[in-house]
Formats: sequence, C-alpha cells, structure tokens
Amino acid sequence: MSTISEYLEEMQGRTVAVIGAGVSNTPLIRMLLRAGLKVTVCDKATRERLGDLAGELESLGATLQLGPDYLSQIHTFDVIFRTPGLSPNTPELRRAVEEGSSLTSEMELFFQLCPCRIIGVTGSDGKTTTTTLISEFLKEAGYNVYLGGNIGKPLLPDVDGMTPEDMAVVELSSFQLMTMEQSPNVAVFTNLSPNHLDYHHTMEEYTAAKLNIFSHQGPDDMAIFNYDNDITRSLARQAPGKSVLFSRKQRLEEGVYLRDGAIWLTNEMGSREVLPLADIHIPGVHNIENYMAAIAAVDGLVPDKCVRAVAQRFTGVEHRIELVRELDGVKYYNDSIGTSPTRTMACLDSFDQKLILIAGGYDKGVPFTQLGAEIAKKVKVLVLTGDTAPAIRAAVEEAPEFADSGLRIIQTDDLAGAVAAAHQEASAGDVVVLSPACAAFDQFKNFMERGRVFKELVQAL
Repeated sequence: MSTISEYLEEMQGRTVAVIGAGVSNTPLIRMLLRAGLKVTVCDKATRERLGDLAGELESLGATLQLGPDYLSQIHTFDVIFRTPGLSPNTPELRRAVEEGSSLTSEMELFFQLCPCRIIGVTGSDGKTTTTTLISEFLKEAGYNVYLGGNIGKPLLPDVDGMTPEDMAVVELSSFQLMTMEQSPNVAVFTNLSPNHLDYHHTMEEYTAAKLNIFSHQGPDDMAIFNYDNDITRSLARQAPGKSVLFSRKQRLEEGVYLRDGAIWLTNEMGSREVLPLADIHIPGVHNIENYMAAIAAVDGLVPDKCVRAVAQRFTGVEHRIELVRELDGVKYYNDSIGTSPTRTMACLDSFDQKLILIAGGYDKGVPFTQLGAEIAKKVKVLVLTGDTAPAIRAAVEEAPEFADSGLRIIQTDDLAGAVAAAHQEASAGDVVVLSPACAAFDQFKNFMERGRVFKELVQAL
C-alpha cells in the first residue's frame, strides 16, 4: 500500500484487535475507528484504570475487552496490532497466528506506509541520545524531521503529511523489532549487552530481535556498528548493504574514530575532523560514542558545521545524567535511564570521583557480577532499594575489590528513603547519582516517572 487511505480502504470488512491502549497505540486506535473499522481494544487494565479514555474509545465505536481475560478471544480477529510490551511468543498470540490471524504493530505499519527516508536506532544503551542527536543534526541542516518510535511519540498519525523529502528518525526497541519485516534505510546499532532477559528469556532471542534493525536492508542501505562492542563488531559482516564502524578506542582505516582530541571520519572521499571533543557538553565517554554513531548516520546528509552547532548547545536528554540541583556543595544527578548494569557502569565512568549511588529496582534477569566490581571501585556509599537490592548487594560484597574499598551499603524501603539516606551521607564536594541498573516497574510506571519522583524528592530537600 502506498498511502494510509489505501491501507484503510483495504482493511474495510476485517475485524481488528488492538492490544494495549497505551501511548503508542491510542492514536492508532483513533485512526482505525475514524476510518469506520470494527475495532476491539484489548487491555489487561480495568475500566477504572483506563478512566476517561475508555468512554472516549467507546464513543468512537470501539469494543473494549479488559481485565485478566483480555486475550481470551484474540484468536477470533483477522488483524491483531500488538503492543511492544507483549511478546509475540505469548501462547494466545501464537494460537491466533496459527489459526490465520495477521499479527502486526503500529511501528510495522508505519514502516510500510512511510514515504520518506527512515533512520532507525537500536542498541542496549544510548538509543535515545543518539536518536535525538541525529534528529537535531538534520534539523540544523534544514530538513523537516519526524522524531518518534520508542522515544515516546508514535509516528503513524503523521504519515499522511510526510513527503519523500522529509526525514523520519526512529528509536527502535527489541520489543518493536521482534516481528519487523522491514529495516530502516540507515540502521544504527549502538551496542549490545544482556538486557530485557525477563522478556526475551535468552540472549539469543534478544540478539535475534535486534538484528531486524538491518537484516531486511537492501544493497543501497547503510548500517552503523560499534567496533568496540564485540557483538556488534561481529554482526557488521552480516549487513546486506554498506557497513560503517565507529570506535572510541581504535583509529580506524575507514569509519568514525578519535584522533587528537576530536571525532574524525574517514570514507571514500578522504579523512576529516568533524567535531572537537571540547564542543561536547554532556558528560561521559558513552556520550562520545553516541556522537560518533550519530555523525556516521548523517554523513553525506549534514554539513560538519551543523554537527558542531548542535554540539555546542546540546545539554542532554532528561533522565540521562541530568543535573537536578546543587545543595550545600553536593550535586544530585538523575540517571533514571540507567535500567541495566551497563548503563549504570557508563554513568560511573562519567565522573572522576567516588560517588554516592542510589540503585536497585525491577528484576529483568540480568546478572550484576560485573556491576558489583565496578561499584566496589567507584562508589563510596551505595544506597539500595527495590526488588533487586539483595542481589546487587550480594554482587558487590562478593567482588574481590570490596574488602579494601571502605564502601558503605545502606538498604531502604523506597526511593524517598534512599534519597533521605543519600542526603544524610553526603557532604560538600560529593556527588549523589540515581542510576538504578534496573527497570522501574517494581515501584513505578516507568523510568521517566521514577526520574521525576527523584527530582521532586531532591528539590524538596
């Protein structure tokens, strides 16, 4: 289908189920209903929890299937739109597909209908910052840019207004990629490490989902990989189109790399300095890598002067080593995006002193062994809260570095108690960081809510 109107015309007469009435699917539901399609919204939430949205959707013609049995009739629908948070391996979905249902998603439909060039970004860490940087570079160069996907905004409602000259920059999670049968024109793979193993169950399944970022590309497309990450470096050979590498640790014969205090790029046109590191204002070596990936993605599309202009004003994305306030000589940082051990280790590497770290949260089944050793080396006071507090504590105490570290460990019941304990322990010159190394679902709706609550607690000190 070439346009959304043609797609909606083709869908007439089919029964449609949309699983999940969340941020990404609500615009989709409204669009389908306004086109006169027969839509059932399936959500495990109660009617009371959906609130006014339930009444609105019913007024547009939707049927609601809510509560614990929300998937009981899913096999009876012709087309099923899956929410990213629900695995396609769920028994009810597998049965539906076996019985002839077509399983898709809002993001898959967007890829089918988008008329413009798509730049997609995935990885275990760095997705949002890299996606945001690419978008800012393109805007600075004068492009009309649509930014969305896992970064929070569904793009499907915008498809009708897009032109071939526009640019879509999309952050893609493993959940979204799992059933994708199309890849973006430019695919950025920031890195890969164990994550979301509560959802994917095995590292192999997690990796297989991520591969869809480039596996459906054509020979004229481009995929960008982190040379310093063993997994992504090995995956680069599998790209169907052009493969580009970036490295913070090694000067490359071709690709993006560091040289003489700047980010350089070498391609078939030669070598050039693109961005002095002094122009980068967001802390951490991982953010240098994010810049490298973004620079590789826009090579040939954006003049270097636009990259430098963005870098000189870009102060980061909320919840990513975000300075909240300085109180009595103590700096408080919100790194609630630290939902995995590798993210938190990157945060620890961003400071040149020992920290007071607040960590712990929902258990995604990821081991904390390496994180435990890093905490023992780089943290002076560890304040733990959430479901994973005992596991993180055990990993730290079992680390060889712990015995002589002088590290103090405190466990609290909730984030409010953790902030109070960190405040009590801190003195002038200290840095307090929330970087949980875990998801937020044990106590919060998501990492954004956790970060906002942390900032409110800190501002109230």
